[in-house]
Amino acid sequence: MKQAKKRSNFQIMSRLIGLVKPLTGYMVLAILMGLAGHLCASFITILGAYGVLHVLGIKTSVSLGWIFALAVGFALVRAGLRYGEQSCNHFIAFKLLALIRDQVFIALRRLCPAKLEGRDKGDLISVITSDIELLEVFYAHTISPTAISFLFTIIMCLFIGSFHVVAGILALIAYLTVGIFVPLLISRASGDVGMSFRKGAGELSAFVLDSLRGLSETQQYAQGNIRLQQMNEKTKRLSKDEAQMKRMSGRNTAITNSVILVFDLAMLFVCTILYQKGAIEFAGVLISTVALMSSFGPCVALAALGSTLQNTFAAGNRVLDILDEKPLVEEITGKAPVVFESQAKGKSKNISVENCDAFCDKKADLAPAAEVSHLSFCYESEEILSDVSAVIPRNQIVGIVGKSGSGKSTLLKLLMRFWRPSSGRISVAGKSIEQINTSDLRQMESFVTQETYLFHDSIRNNIKIAKLSATDEEIEVACKKASVHDFIMSLPKGYDTSVGELGDTLSGGERQRIGLARAFLHDAPLMLLDEPTSNLDSLNEAVILKSLYEQRSDKTIVLVSHRESTMKIADTVYAMEELTKGDVRES
Repeated sequence: MKQAKKRSNFQIMSRLIGLVKPLTGYMVLAILMGLAGHLCASFITILGAYGVLHVLGIKTSVSLGWIFALAVGFALVRAGLRYGEQSCNHFIAFKLLALIRDQVFIALRRLCPAKLEGRDKGDLISVITSDIELLEVFYAHTISPTAISFLFTIIMCLFIGSFHVVAGILALIAYLTVGIFVPLLISRASGDVGMSFRKGAGELSAFVLDSLRGLSETQQYAQGNIRLQQMNEKTKRLSKDEAQMKRMSGRNTAITNSVILVFDLAMLFVCTILYQKGAIEFAGVLISTVALMSSFGPCVALAALGSTLQNTFAAGNRVLDILDEKPLVEEITGKAPVVFESQAKGKSKNISVENCDAFCDKKADLAPAAEVSHLSFCYESEEILSDVSAVIPRNQIVGIVGKSGSGKSTLLKLLMRFWRPSSGRISVAGKSIEQINTSDLRQMESFVTQETYLFHDSIRNNIKIAKLSATDEEIEVACKKASVHDFIMSLPKGYDTSVGELGDTLSGGERQRIGLARAFLHDAPLMLLDEPTSNLDSLNEAVILKSLYEQRSDKTIVLVSHRESTMKIADTVYAMEELTKGDVRES
């Protein structure tokens, strides 16, 4: 994937706020409850000041009885409002986190496999888990507190300003300094430490995952100490970044509290001068000072975000990198349906019930199952295929041989449209794959790779992903063709046996046969098999080759293999080194 895009905190914040739109009602409710709650908390203290005035014999507009009643009422209401605000904020946060995870998984599916090859899986896991989880701070503790602080500031400035306009202006300056200027100062001082921390966390996750997968090799070659030393170095770098963020957070708190103290004293000083000049009464001095002292809560909440949000924005930036990444191969939709027709039996493998223009003339010879013409492909400036041309006839087994690195597997991936060629044309059933809906193309093709990935699930469900509606009988038939049914039935739980993480409870040959069972169950008219027998013994290879040979009646099979025994069933064999010359040898 391309290098991470540098976005400003404002850009990240704007994008993240935009996701709140479906939950606007809950956000407004959280803001209103939060605002009312903070006002209740502040006015409990202010009512205390009014009570002091009564004790001093100074008449106020509120009686002592009402002061006590309102104080008790505000305290009780404050608790309920605080609970309601936090409930709404966290409901919004976790709903949005689920939405973001859904969007990230959709984006990864769109980018796969071209943009994800070579990407550290541990780093991706870090983005999907911890980075997205960090956005909870933004949604639950940033958006509504910011709005609350803005509205609260206006109300308190008007209240304090009702005693004297100078006091109101001073309060406004105090709120702006604590809530905006201090956080901006701390944020700038933090620099890119947040992004460095998130990047380091992703690298450490990737390293740990890699180390866990390679434990056997690490033990075999006595590399445990070296691996541990490398892990410790990465951990120390991560701890260094985290320590710097903690220092910035502590510095932020110290500066914020110092600034608050200064403004509290400044309010007392200014109001005292105004009292001496007769501009306000003693009640104005006491109430204005107490009101300011008790009303920094919302602004302090913003000030605390000055350092903690660096980490959150860095996480948000990494998430947005995935959401904004453009796939190398865009999914094709909206094209005319395609029919893949069998030449041997005269029947069709219908991808759609509608007719395809390529097969309107039933008297004409059917187009080849697949064809590549003057195909070239480069991967990161390295040329893999150059001017390759080949015809894959219908209802035949076409073998592809060649030395390692000659592009055999790449050719199959291009036929699947996992990658796009640099030049040339690929057609399936007589139609360019650039004009076939991606979903239709994947229905017409089954692709078995050299390494079969198994999910941490039962054998049945691992096979069933090829056809979710498959019956148990269909699954068993597919497994018999792949010579794996007897093995499965020998297991304690049969098809319900769990394969473990990455299928580590099975051998390479057993995983490979399950991959073949998927292909047989998918029942696509065009099968692309990349070294399907490389991990099999002669007996299982013979059973599978017999099944493949029998499939020629209504399927076309492209078979990549180094084994001469596997190539014996091929009707036609292409040598990759000679494809540019059009040299084909018959089996």
